[in-house]
Amino acid sequence: MAKKINIGALISGGGSNLQAIIDACESGGIDGKMVFVGSDNPEAQGLERGVKHKIPTFAVNYKSIIQDYKKAPDQAVIPDDFDLEDIISRQHLFSANAAPEKIRSFIITRAIAEAKLIEEMKSYRFDLIVLAGFMRNLTPYFINKINEMTGEYCIMNIHPAILPSFPGVDGYGDTFRYGCKVGGCTVHFIDYGEDSGPIIGQKTFQVKEDDTLDSIRKKGLSLEWELYPECVQLFAQGRLKTVKMPYAFKNGKTYQRSVVKIVQPA
Repeated sequence: MAKKINIGALISGGGSNLQAIIDACESGGIDGKMVFVGSDNPEAQGLERGVKHKIPTFAVNYKSIIQDYKKAPDQAVIPDDFDLEDIISRQHLFSANAAPEKIRSFIITRAIAEAKLIEEMKSYRFDLIVLAGFMRNLTPYFINKINEMTGEYCIMNIHPAILPSFPGVDGYGDTFRYGCKVGGCTVHFIDYGEDSGPIIGQKTFQVKEDDTLDSIRKKGLSLEWELYPECVQLFAQGRLKTVKMPYAFKNGKTYQRSVVKIVQPA
């Protein structure tokens, strides 16, 4: 029998994937319930979806935190357990030639905001966090704290492209502009990089000659609303196991890749 899980969601906008997961929970497609909806944007329309379904909601205003830091960086209230150099060494979002001050500003402002998110989330017992259009990169500070609460990968994201192709904010746009014959979406666990975590599931669609960017997005969204609840249900059933698998190149060196295996129900 599937485990009944508690699910928290983080959003930035309208929350259509959030709605798909809420609907699946209420219809029995997911053995779980939504225990909170949080956002980096107090004006996010998706918060209204939570209110409509009597799910607790909260917001941490990232924009205000970033603006306050730019005005007075010396007055920033940094979390006591925050280690800037350690977080910088783990974060995989920046190129080797990125300006150190840009990295520092990003990490500090995100950690301040993430500490506020965590404080809000502590009020709820959760097994899984779903990012449903949450348009902020998470730092190792947040990722480690959340994963430590459950002892496993427990932050899930959906991306509008077939990863590892086209990470970033405009997967469908990149798919269209590059002239791909196939598009799709990916659900994956979060790690320290940008859309680089272990892949859980993918769905694809054909890109036809008469497709437009809008039609591609519509195709993709319809698949997202199917795929995300399916992957959440696999998590609820305890069927997702992340393992390290070795592979060797011709030079004889052995490397490891993280793979999410879908196992049979216990």
